[in-house]
Amino acid sequence: MKHHISIKKRLLPMSAVAIAGAFLLGSCTKNFEAYNTDTANISNEDLSQDRRLVGEPLKQVQQSIYFVTPAWNTQLQQNLIGDLYSGYMASPTPFAGNVNNQTYALVNGWNTFPWDDAYNNVMSPSLQVFRNAAKDYPDFYAWAKILRIEAMHRVSDIYGPIIFTHYGQINSDGSITYDSQKDAYYAFFKDLDSAIDVLTPIAQHPPATPAFTNFDLAYGGDYTKWVKFANTLRLRLAIRISMIDATMSKKEGEKSLANAIGLMTVNGDNFNVTTGTNQHPLDVITGWGDIKAGAPLGSFLTGYNDPRAAKYLVPATDPAVAGKFQGIRGGINIDAKARYSGYASLIAFPNQIQLMTAAEAWFLKAEAALRGWAGAGDAQTNYNNGIKASFTQYGLDATSYINDATSTAAQYIDPNAVSAGQNDVKTGNANLSTITIKWNSADGFDKSLERIITQKWLAVFPDGQEAWSEFRRTGYPKLFPVVVNNSNGTIPTAKFIRRINFAQSEVSTNIGGVQNATKLLGGPDTGGTPLWWDTRN
Repeated sequence: MKHHISIKKRLLPMSAVAIAGAFLLGSCTKNFEAYNTDTANISNEDLSQDRRLVGEPLKQVQQSIYFVTPAWNTQLQQNLIGDLYSGYMASPTPFAGNVNNQTYALVNGWNTFPWDDAYNNVMSPSLQVFRNAAKDYPDFYAWAKILRIEAMHRVSDIYGPIIFTHYGQINSDGSITYDSQKDAYYAFFKDLDSAIDVLTPIAQHPPATPAFTNFDLAYGGDYTKWVKFANTLRLRLAIRISMIDATMSKKEGEKSLANAIGLMTVNGDNFNVTTGTNQHPLDVITGWGDIKAGAPLGSFLTGYNDPRAAKYLVPATDPAVAGKFQGIRGGINIDAKARYSGYASLIAFPNQIQLMTAAEAWFLKAEAALRGWAGAGDAQTNYNNGIKASFTQYGLDATSYINDATSTAAQYIDPNAVSAGQNDVKTGNANLSTITIKWNSADGFDKSLERIITQKWLAVFPDGQEAWSEFRRTGYPKLFPVVVNNSNGTIPTAKFIRRINFAQSEVSTNIGGVQNATKLLGGPDTGGTPLWWDTRN
């Protein structure tokens, strides 16, 4: 099948992968001269024709934040990275003899995709919009900034330093300069400030025919919803850096909380990008049999008697665990795909990519309140509203769930385990959170944070990239470490994987930039080096 062929290609020796990548994708950040050359001689008349030259590129951006199609691209962009490391999902397929990302043997040919996708399909078309919209279309200029930040913070949260403020600038030695993750985040905040300042007055006095309508794959041209999304995105990023840069974090978070239009509050505000006629990529990957539920997800849903289980997963059919929401533990000894083919699968998803929800916004506010930020309100109220928003999203009532003060994640026992070390029957839930659901005002900061993040983790599903980032930042929810660690000591098992190596396309074509980026990273270019905001040590 096509996806298997594609993955096998990316398991070739790295020299072959680099050559293949050069032909298939080109050098993503080295094409700046072409990107900056306006060969079309675009006129104002061309620009004014249905705004297509500033709108069409942003359709491409929206469907590339999380790649819509082909699904094998999504598999390499996110599914075999964040979806695995978040605990949401695991693969029953022992790619390359079980020596792959899941067992911390990072496959460079796979892990270049988040980078290449972003620079070919986000940064390049955004640059086109910036060139053409700056003077006459400030709303499109602002919109492009918001979309670019939503995409590029995810890329930074995978690798660390990225090319952002220096994009389009080639140094005299042919290299391109990376921003440190701190500088990238500061640039994100600056761009969000300017974008929100442009769009807020338009949202308050909207035009009869919104300019975005024909190009907006999420909100149909609704400026108010875009401002709510931008405010919530800024709050997400502010919370992300709260443990490393408290002053900047609080400043930016309180800006979002004070904005007149506010945050996402109801599910109609959710940032979902339509896939159009394309099937959701997770449905395709599930159909290949290459992805299943992760053990932590199944354990929490089961232990909490969570009615969202049936909205997220299809119960197992394997006779040993039939009818249960039994997932696969990540990073174990898998000898053959058939061993776990009957474990719980993902449900069929609607034709839209979920990238941010009102539930997440409420949990962000809950943490902001826990940290004492102005305008955040009450932590307990926000926490409960987050659970309610998530349940409402799936047509469920959260009343009894919110008041459950006793349930914890279910013990994970794997009757199909190849080796005893993979089966936690002897240790019970030693590696999983034992946090309960009901808010307890008497709890201290750490326990309250664990409760917030655990419920946010359950609500953000299936966006494993965001869930993995929050796990690295906080250590919550507690997850199972890998049993099989093929990293050759570069990723300590107890500390979990912290990032992905810099893209092979960059190593091949921008080695000077990568060398400087490694200095900015503050550690070796391995999966064991934590990012700037990851202070969980």
